[in-house]
Amino acid sequence: QVQLVESGGGLVQAGGSLRLSCAASGRTFSSYVMAWFRQAPGKEREFVASTSSRGIITSNADSVKGRFTISRDNAKNTVYLQMNSLKPEDTAVYYCAAGAMLRISQEERNYGYWGQGTQVTVSS
Repeated sequence: QVQLVESGGGLVQAGGSLRLSCAASGRTFSSYVMAWFRQAPGKEREFVASTSSRGIITSNADSVKGRFTISRDNAKNTVYLQMNSLKPEDTAVYYCAAGAMLRISQEERNYGYWGQGTQVTVSS
């Protein structure tokens, strides 16, 4: 069982930066693939980024490549999403997710644990 709590969201101007954090409970955090998804108003939830259990392999959605970076600190049971050069279209609720699998995935169905989400609003 894993419980996830996101933090770090807020209001930022276009071109600015934010760092989201996701703190996980449980002693097996280092065995989970971790990911960030987001859901904008009126749209379906979409994949943002994922990282392998040791943080060696990462994957980003095309829409955030070169701007967002996912990382994790297994000693702190925390995964991060550094967001730079933010755009108004990045406005969404951002969710942290954990999946018990061997490879990173962009598919929601592969992640069994989800946080409550944190709001990110980018003004133009």
